[in-house]
Amino acid sequence: MTDDTVSAGSNMDMEDRVSHLEQKLQLQEDEIQLLKAALADALRRLGCCEEQGPGGQRAGGHAAGRRPLATTASAPATKARQLLQALPSRPLSNGYVQQKRLLSSPSSPKKEALQSIKRKSMSTERLTLVRRELGAESRSRTTSSSSSSGGKSKTKECSFNAEDSYVRMFLRGRPVTMHIPDQQKESYSLDLKVALPDRKLKLQWVYGYRGRDCRSNLYLLPTGEIVYFNASVVVLFNTEEQQQRHYLGHNDDVKCLSVHPDMVTIATGQVAGTSNDGKLQAPHVRVWDSVSLNTLHVIGMGMFERAVTCVAFSKSNGGTFLCAVDDANDHILTVWNWQKEKQLADVKCSNDSVLGAVFHPMDANLIVTCGKSHINFWTVEGSTLTKRQGLFEKHEKPKYVLCVAFAENGDAITGDSSGNIYVWAKGGSRISKVVSGAHEGGIFSLCVLKDGTMVSGGGKDRKVVLWDHDYKKKAEMEVGEPLGPVRALAEGKLGELFVGTTKNAIIRAAFPDTLTPIVQGHTGELWGLDVHPSMEQFVTCCQDKQVHLWDAISHQPLWSKTIEDPGRCAGFHPSGAVLAVGTMTGRWLVLDTDTRDLVSMHTDGNEIISNIKYSPDGNFLAVASHDNFVYIYAVTETGRKYSRVGKCTGHSSFVTHLDWSADSHHLVTNSGDYEILFWEASSGKHVTNMDIVRNQQWATYTCTLSFNTFGVWPDGADGTDINAVCRSHGGSLLASADDFGKVHLFSFPCSQPRAPSHEGSGHSSHVTNVAFLHDDSNLLSTGGKDTSILQWAV
Repeated sequence: MTDDTVSAGSNMDMEDRVSHLEQKLQLQEDEIQLLKAALADALRRLGCCEEQGPGGQRAGGHAAGRRPLATTASAPATKARQLLQALPSRPLSNGYVQQKRLLSSPSSPKKEALQSIKRKSMSTERLTLVRRELGAESRSRTTSSSSSSGGKSKTKECSFNAEDSYVRMFLRGRPVTMHIPDQQKESYSLDLKVALPDRKLKLQWVYGYRGRDCRSNLYLLPTGEIVYFNASVVVLFNTEEQQQRHYLGHNDDVKCLSVHPDMVTIATGQVAGTSNDGKLQAPHVRVWDSVSLNTLHVIGMGMFERAVTCVAFSKSNGGTFLCAVDDANDHILTVWNWQKEKQLADVKCSNDSVLGAVFHPMDANLIVTCGKSHINFWTVEGSTLTKRQGLFEKHEKPKYVLCVAFAENGDAITGDSSGNIYVWAKGGSRISKVVSGAHEGGIFSLCVLKDGTMVSGGGKDRKVVLWDHDYKKKAEMEVGEPLGPVRALAEGKLGELFVGTTKNAIIRAAFPDTLTPIVQGHTGELWGLDVHPSMEQFVTCCQDKQVHLWDAISHQPLWSKTIEDPGRCAGFHPSGAVLAVGTMTGRWLVLDTDTRDLVSMHTDGNEIISNIKYSPDGNFLAVASHDNFVYIYAVTETGRKYSRVGKCTGHSSFVTHLDWSADSHHLVTNSGDYEILFWEASSGKHVTNMDIVRNQQWATYTCTLSFNTFGVWPDGADGTDINAVCRSHGGSLLASADDFGKVHLFSFPCSQPRAPSHEGSGHSSHVTNVAFLHDDSNLLSTGGKDTSILQWAV
């Protein structure tokens, strides 16, 4: 046992050291990238100065072009040019984001704040106005501020050049130039104060449920509400009235839930997280009132290491005690007097994972824990916890004991990964009854009903089985494969059951065979979102290969379709008749909105399709890829026929966002190295004359880098902090999705540095996308690793 402890400890030390070294290496790589960018900038400026000599006119003629600097035939092969050619010119990772573990919270499925994007050296487009800018810098009005984020010191500057009518901001040392429309030129100033929007965000609906990796997290309250959680929100859902209430006290992933014997007080535990200023947010338990939604107590702040994975109230002493298990290496079990917020006892529970911890219903001093290869019976005596191991003796010892429940007479009942149910006689640690092969594969949940019968839920076989008092099978039903294996069971009213599944669905069930989904969600990282042009509907697509068309009023999918590849982005045709879906593999497809039938399928490159958007007139489709290109298709027959007419070539990194002009003649795109480029839609030709596009009206504003949206960027932003923006259809609001689980609402236009905003909390991971419904009544947001969709009243 001691050897195991030493081995586990040393392994963890080694992992921590490796992670620490990875972080250091990453920081050094980031610094090298910045140095390369700075060197490239300096060399290009030298090259520009050389061309201002005898060949100055020629260089000026091409100033706005996208020709490679190192391939001018008449220019002399100077030292500067040779150095420039030697610089790396292709991003090694081709735009893929390299992720690192967060030492503070290995269990938190959060997009890590530090990301490295290997980029091409500085593009020529950003240096087209070098001569004028050098002279104009002294006339620029500059505001600058420094901040430290994620342990790195960054400077973010914004400068306004009145003569040439542009604003320049810096992201990770890279200049981003945004040209001001003529009508705003005269009145624009960096010092103008922007008003907060007159609208605020109120969380209205949470789609989905966290069943993929959590247990015992579904209960029915006397109010008729079922309580469960997703992301950092605890949801109280009245299934009869189709109303949700939300407890929003947590600031990161909720991982466990327990209901007090009074059926009003609830305890929920969360993971460790990182705030947007890089500070560690400690895991803890919150005890709160399910009627008022007020927080009553915060337990264990600073005492838990990684995440609280199990929490339970005692049953027999009026619920005075609360036990919790930390997901640290030693899986510490602690017992608390929660009303006094006082710890009574703690003990190392196991080297292996602990999946359940619960008080005996008749003995407030007895706690049962189960998990990998063990079931333990703990007796609380003062400040000590004494362990008795469950003895399997001649019976098959399972790899995991997955769940524990209690019979009316006080016997403990366990379900395990081998599909067996074991009954442990009250007060003892020996098996008194065996139900072998109760399920094929693991048993994830056991629920003893009010009449003393029991229900079990299977993983591999997806079966819900009813057992009589003598553990004889009475009935069974099977959950369909699309909804997934059973994860949690709760008794409902009048013979009803609520079934939570590992595919993040909740089903209302009744024997013999009634199974009605009432909550559905995605199970993979979620990025794709778009709204129907004229109806209260929206589409999501996800890396779980599911496409859902949702009704924003009933909050249910109108249809779901499984596609061959992980989904990444989606876009409706202006008619609403079809929708396009881009995938992670370079393939994109068109689906009929009414029938979900496949209309068309195409492939452009073999990398992620990051954005797909129809032109406002419906005659073109733009397909943006991580291969640095945008492919343009002519669209006919109301979105049923496609032919490629152009390819936008010129970005130095992967394309992240795109918008169409209101007249469908032009496109604007952003890329992973913070470029803003403009294109002619019919040909894919790069537009370099800013006078053509400076005053362009855009049909949508989803580019995070533009004059009308740059105010969403926070102080010290690293260039990946804002994942998406969206302007309301009415034109007065702008929503943003950030890396810190927040949705922000700004006034539009948002063209002042660090504009003020209203904030919405609920996601526990990077927010990947935002979109307003067609009538601006609601805002939708999608979470990356938390897989959730949140609907906000505006």
